Amino acid sequence: MDGEADFMRRALELAEFGRGRVMPNPPVGCVLVRDGEIVAEGWHDHIGGLHAEQMAIAEAEVRGVPTLGTTAYITLEPCNHFGRTPPCTEALLWAGVSHVVVGAADPNPTVRGGGTETLRSGGVNVEEGLLVDECEEQMHEFMHWCRTRRPHVLLKAAIDAHGRIDGDPALPAERFSSEASLGLVHELRADSMAILVGINTVIRDNPSLTVRGPDIGPRDSPLRVVIDPNCRVPGDSELLVDGAAPTLLVHCTDPGAIDDAPHVERMVLTDDDGELPVSRILDMLGDRGIQSLLVEGGADTWRRFLAEEAVDRAHLCRSPSTLSGDSDLKFDEDELSDAGLRCVSTIDVDGDEVSHWKR
Repeated sequence: MDGEADFMRRALELAEFGRGRVMPNPPVGCVLVRDGEIVAEGWHDHIGGLHAEQMAIAEAEVRGVPTLGTTAYITLEPCNHFGRTPPCTEALLWAGVSHVVVGAADPNPTVRGGGTETLRSGGVNVEEGLLVDECEEQMHEFMHWCRTRRPHVLLKAAIDAHGRIDGDPALPAERFSSEASLGLVHELRADSMAILVGINTVIRDNPSLTVRGPDIGPRDSPLRVVIDPNCRVPGDSELLVDGAAPTLLVHCTDPGAIDDAPHVERMVLTDDDGELPVSRILDMLGDRGIQSLLVEGGADTWRRFLAEEAVDRAHLCRSPSTLSGDSDLKFDEDELSDAGLRCVSTIDVDGDEVSHWKR
């Protein structure tokens, strides 16, 4: 490798191995370098496992590679507190690492500045800000939550060739996206701490909202959130009976005494004339530590989030198929752009046009 930026880019590559498996922690990568060569690598692989710095040091030990005097390139400021593992600052000092290059500072109030200050106090030369934009982008949900105490919101929508989102209401809901596009949806779910739908989607589609395919390791399944102001959720809905993931029903009226399954929780939030403000929902989820929220539908829910400028990014799948019937339920790209989002990429996924949007 030619220089410091290349070492940090390798650390960014390594961090991706932990994507979807380390929440609520962010993905982090680390390389140890001596004389311009990488001698050990590490990443945070799963929640409760070694952090990136600790894995790199452990790899060096196993291979008999001395760490004294090495330089560590780390995508995020090392932690300086006891959590599921001891502080990474202690591991770096114990290993005799003499120089640490950090990509992004940790904005978490429990860590802010403590990692670099501790290392400097221990005689380590510390540099900060190498490829900071790339490092923050990789962990943007974590950064967003630390700075706003609200989850980062990703809107996911699928439409047919004419912008329709549903077929004949007298028939069962149709699945019209390609299998490859559905696979992308499960990747989005795996990368989310919560998945939200409105009550109309539950009644119409009876979804399970689970992650199928991607390996999320030992972390909890994403929380399933249903916005159900007037307690209309059917008792036999998959979300209530399958026990597959924790489920939160948000009401604005008291549902009374209901014998729900252990995985189901109900919460009553104050309303504005029978509607639950998106801001109040986001504050509640942020207080619960939810950093990333996938809003899957339906159209009324999308529009409420867009109207409150609460959508940070969007994933829109336009299928070449045409849904049956003459339903006028539609959604299209103009609604995203009108809400202040811009299209940053478009890809073909087995015939589906998938566009990605950012604020």
